[in-house]
Amino acid sequence: MLRRLAAHQPAGFAFTPANQAWAEAQITKYPPGRQASAIIPLLWRAQEQEGWLSKPAIEHVADMLGMPYIRALEVATFYFMFQLHPVGSVANIQICGTTSCMICGAEDLVEVCQRKIAAKPHTLSADGKFSWEEVECLGACANAPMAQIGKDYYEDLTPERLEWILDELSAGRVPVPGPQNGRYASEPKSGLTSLKDFESGRTQYNASAQAAVDIGDTVKRIDGTEVPLVVSWKARAEPQAAPAAPAPAATPAAAEGTRPQALAGARDGRPDDLKKIEGIGPVLEKLCHELGIFHYDQIAAWGPAEVAWMDSNLKGFKGRVSRDRWVAQAKLIGEVGMDEFLRRARTNDY
Repeated sequence: MLRRLAAHQPAGFAFTPANQAWAEAQITKYPPGRQASAIIPLLWRAQEQEGWLSKPAIEHVADMLGMPYIRALEVATFYFMFQLHPVGSVANIQICGTTSCMICGAEDLVEVCQRKIAAKPHTLSADGKFSWEEVECLGACANAPMAQIGKDYYEDLTPERLEWILDELSAGRVPVPGPQNGRYASEPKSGLTSLKDFESGRTQYNASAQAAVDIGDTVKRIDGTEVPLVVSWKARAEPQAAPAAPAPAATPAAAEGTRPQALAGARDGRPDDLKKIEGIGPVLEKLCHELGIFHYDQIAAWGPAEVAWMDSNLKGFKGRVSRDRWVAQAKLIGEVGMDEFLRRARTNDY
């Protein structure tokens, strides 16, 4: 399925202070040079904050991680959990349309969405509260037809029940998720045929629905005020060391390798677009400029000692020069030209 960014985009994006702190803590989970591994949680956090993923939000996350924009766009457009168009302020209704649900009446649920929300998917309702889409199997086949609303599954639906759920949500109430026909979980409609002693000790709702009831508002998006989520992962992971006695000053260790020859500025005031090298995004390009690196031929001239120095001195991105083979890419640009380089880069043929 073709997934495109929305035609109308906001002017910019910034995390709230709490979400910024959360995002920075997530990045510390990964070793130096591997910050790109945080792309999915940071994109998800941006979506939770805004409700959907805009182009400025995707690019903001890419800048935080030192990634080329295209790499972040590839992730955002590949995973269907990322919404590329504005969604309803209350909820986005995801109707499962795969085999079991389709046989059991998913088309009737789609008709409800078309009538009560909007004629086409990925379109806001007149009051802006809802949007809807048809999705592939959500894995609740025994409770077909079903829909995911917010973070919960609403199962064993009928058109009338879905209409009632939408009305409740519109009024600011959150109906109990799970089976909507009286079933406890996914047992036979006629009742349990085994494990009958289970009924005596069970909670009021099945575990998933009970958790949703305990939370109370599972269509609400994360806004950065959830205490367990904004605690710094790094602060929690690092043990608190006991105060140590003052130690004698140590001689600073020499920097690893040899610093590459630097320029005071780009030749003729025209730096090469270092972002053409895979692995260099806007943040890393800026770091290179700060270190006096502006041109492909500078990078192509590095030997093992210069690579080691750069790997050790790219603040927050240690090891990226070796990992992404900057020198080999820069040499290839000089040998075959940019057009041929870009052709080969698509297959990592360098």
